[in-house]
Amino acid sequence: IRERVSDMTGAHYSMKQIAEITGGSITGDSQHMVRHLATDSRALPGVENVMFLAIRGDHHDGNDYIGAVYARGVRCFLTDRVYSGTAGMEGASFCIVEDTMKALHCLAGEHRSTFPGTLLAITGSNGKTIIKEWIYQLLQHEASVIRSPRSYNSQLGVPLSLWQLSAAYDVAVIEAGISLPGEMEKLEQIIAPGTGLLTNIGTAHSENFTSDSHKLREKLHLFRHCKKLIYRSDLRVDGRPVENFLHELSAEKVSWSLGGKARYSFSLSDTAVGGKDLLMEHNEHQFVFKLPFIDDASVENIIHAIVFLSEYGMPYQRTGRLLCRLEPVEMRLETLKGIHGSTLVNDVYNSDLAGLRVALDVLMQQVRHPDKMVILSDVFQSGMNDEALYAEVAALLDFKGVGKIIGIGTGISGQKALFPSGAQFFPDTETFLKAFDTREIENFAVLIKGARKFHFEQITRKLQLQVHKTVLEININEMIRNLNYFRSLLQPSTKIMVMVKALSYGAGGHEIAEFLQHEQIDYLAVAFPDEGIRLRRSGVQLPVMVMNTDTGDYRKLIEHNLEPEIFSREGLVRFISECRYLGLSGQPVHIKLDTGMHRLGFEKGDMEWLAQQLIAGEVKVKSLFTHLAGSDDPGLDSFTREQVEEFREMAAKIKKVTGKQPVMHVLNSSGIERFPEFQMDMVRIGIGLYGQGVKRELEPVSTFKTVISQIREVEPGESVGYGRSGKVTQRSMIATIPVGYADGISRHLGNGRYSFYLNENYVPTIGNICMDMTMLDITGIEAAIGDQVELIGRNCPVTRMADQLNTIVYEILTSIPERVKRVYIRE
Repeated sequence: IRERVSDMTGAHYSMKQIAEITGGSITGDSQHMVRHLATDSRALPGVENVMFLAIRGDHHDGNDYIGAVYARGVRCFLTDRVYSGTAGMEGASFCIVEDTMKALHCLAGEHRSTFPGTLLAITGSNGKTIIKEWIYQLLQHEASVIRSPRSYNSQLGVPLSLWQLSAAYDVAVIEAGISLPGEMEKLEQIIAPGTGLLTNIGTAHSENFTSDSHKLREKLHLFRHCKKLIYRSDLRVDGRPVENFLHELSAEKVSWSLGGKARYSFSLSDTAVGGKDLLMEHNEHQFVFKLPFIDDASVENIIHAIVFLSEYGMPYQRTGRLLCRLEPVEMRLETLKGIHGSTLVNDVYNSDLAGLRVALDVLMQQVRHPDKMVILSDVFQSGMNDEALYAEVAALLDFKGVGKIIGIGTGISGQKALFPSGAQFFPDTETFLKAFDTREIENFAVLIKGARKFHFEQITRKLQLQVHKTVLEININEMIRNLNYFRSLLQPSTKIMVMVKALSYGAGGHEIAEFLQHEQIDYLAVAFPDEGIRLRRSGVQLPVMVMNTDTGDYRKLIEHNLEPEIFSREGLVRFISECRYLGLSGQPVHIKLDTGMHRLGFEKGDMEWLAQQLIAGEVKVKSLFTHLAGSDDPGLDSFTREQVEEFREMAAKIKKVTGKQPVMHVLNSSGIERFPEFQMDMVRIGIGLYGQGVKRELEPVSTFKTVISQIREVEPGESVGYGRSGKVTQRSMIATIPVGYADGISRHLGNGRYSFYLNENYVPTIGNICMDMTMLDITGIEAAIGDQVELIGRNCPVTRMADQLNTIVYEILTSIPERVKRVYIRE
C-alpha cells in the first residue's frame, strides 16, 4: 500500500493499490492510476486519472450510470457488483467491493494516514463552516492551509475532503456533521483528528435524536482519540454544563468562556464608536482584540478561531492584526441575469480547485446557453506549483467545454501558454474592467470566480443586467432538500412529475426547469403551450405535459415535442384529426379522468367511447391521471379514497380494451405526504417543492426582500401616502421601501394591517400601499437607508401573509411578477 506514487498534489494511487486498501478485486488493467474521485455522473472533474464511484442511494444506483461515464472517457470504476455491460468497454478497470461507500471511507482513511500536518476537525450544530473559513482566512498568512470545500461534512463529503490532503499543506481543517446516530463513529475512523473543536449544540438536524444530550454524545465520538479538544465551557446542554459530558474523553481539554473562568477567559466592552472590544485572559496574560463583527454568533465563532490559533502557536498580536482583515463568509453561489442576454454564475469570494469544480458544475447546468465563459482569478492554497496547478485548471476547463477563458492575476497570467490561444489574461481586476468589451458575453453563461483580494464583485456589478434592490431569492439547496424529502416517501420505481407552471409557482421559469433536469426528474408539467415552448427554447429536453390546450394549440405542441393533456371528447377527436392530417401516429398524450373534482376530465360514461378511440393508434397514452379535490384535508379523506377507487375502476376499463399499461398517477404534494400508498406509477409535486406542505419537514425556498430607500421624520397631525390615510399622532420615523402592489404586495396589507421584518423587529405599514412603494412606521427602531427589509422569508412566512389576506399561499407566490429579479443561490 505504501508503494503508492507520492507527490505534493494529493492522492495518487494505482487500481491495484485501491483494491488492496478496500479489500476489493480487480477486473481489467490494475495499473491504471487514480488521482480524482467522481460520485456524480453529471459532474465529472475530467477523465484523466478519474475513478467513478458507483454509490447506491435510497433512490438511485450509481451502477446505472457506468456506461454513460465510460462513454465520456472515464476508465476506472469502484463498484459493488460485477457490471453486466463490460462487453465493449475496452481499457476499463473495475475494483469490485462489498460496499462502495465503505470502500470510499477505507480509501480516504488510508490517504489521511499519510498526512503529516495538523488536522483540526470541527463539529457542532451551528457555526462549523464559518469557523472553518475564518480559521482559513487568518491562518493562510502563516501556513499552507487546506479545508473542506463549502459544506462537505457528510458521510460522502468528508472522505472527498480528505482525498484532497497532501504533504504540501501544514494544516487541514475538516468539517464533520451528522444527521443520524452512529454516523460520527464512521467519520472519526477516517478523519482521526489531532485537534477537535466543538461549536455548540442547537436544534439543527435534531429529528433523529431523542434529546440534545443524545445528539451531543453522538458528536463527541469524533474526539475519542484527539490529543486536544477546544470547547466553550459555559455551554449548557439540556440544562447541564457541557463539561459533564467530556469525562470519557482522554483529550487535553482547552476550555474558553465568555464572562466565566476557563483556560481562556473573555469579556466584552463597548467602544466609543459603537463597536466592541474583546478582552482575553490566558496564562496571566491579557490582550484586547478589536472585533470586526459584534453579533453574538460572530463573537462566539471568532473566539473559537482565536483559541485554535493560540493553541497552534500564533502570537496574539499577529492574530489581532489579522482580525481586522476578517471578511464575512459568503458560502453561496448566485445565478443572475446578465447584460446582452447572458446568465452569470456569481462566486466571487474564494478561488480554489475544489470550489472551481463545484462552480463549473453549476455553470454547465445553464443549458439554454451553449456557449460558456469563465472569468477566473489566481487560484490560491492548492499545494501545487503554478505550472502543475494551471495545467490542471486548463484541462478542467477544456473538459467542461468552456469556450472563453479570462484569467486575472499574475499567477494565472504567467502560465498562459497552458491555455487555448484565444484565452485572455490581465494582471488585475482594474485593468480587465478598463479593457473588456462587455459585448463578448452576449448569450453566454459566465462563471465569475475569484479570490476576495481581486474584488470580482466589481465585475459582477458591471455585467449584471440590473442591480435591483428588491429581489426574490430562491435557495436551490432547500429545494433539493424538499425534493429528497418527497423521494424518501416514494418507492424507487415511482416516477416524479414536477409542476413548473406559473413561473414555477413564482420561483422562475427555465431556471427551475434546468435544475430539475439536472436532478433527473422524469416529467415537467406546465399550464399552457407557451410555457412549454419557452422551456424548449431554453434547452430543456425533459418530457413536458401541457395541461390546458385548445384546438389551435395542437400543431405547436407537436412541433415542440410537448405532450397535451386531453380531457374531453372534442379535444381528443380534434387532436387525432390533426395527427391524421400530418400523417403522424403514436403521438404522446395524457388522459385526464374526472373522479369528483368536476373541473376537467372524462367521466365514467365516456370510458367505452374513449377506449375505442385510443385503439386506433394515432395517439399513445403516456399516462392516465386524475386530480384529487381535498388530499390536504383530513375531513375529506373518505372522499379522497373514493376518488382513487373510482379512478382505478375507470382506468381498468381503458386498459382492458386497449391492452396497454400507461403510467397512472393521482397524488399531488399533499397526497404524497398523506397517502403514499396511492403513489402508483408516478406522482406530481407542485407547491411542496417550494416548501409548502402539510408536514414540517419541508423548507420554504423563497426569500422576498428589499431595502430602505429613504427615512424621514413626520410630525404629529401630518399624514403619509395617498388619500392621507396614514395619519400620524406622534412624532414618527417613516421608511419608504421600493416595492408595492405591482410587485405582489397587496393593497390590503396597508394602513397598519401588516408588518414586515427590519433589524430584528416587525414594523407596520403606514398609509396606502402604492404601485411601486410602501411606507413603514419605524419609530423607535434603529435603521438606516440601505438596511434590508424582509417581506417573505424565515421571519415573515408566506403563510402569515396568506392568513392576513384570507387567501392561499399559491396566490401570494404566483402574484410576484417577473419584474422582481430572481436570484438563485446554492450554499
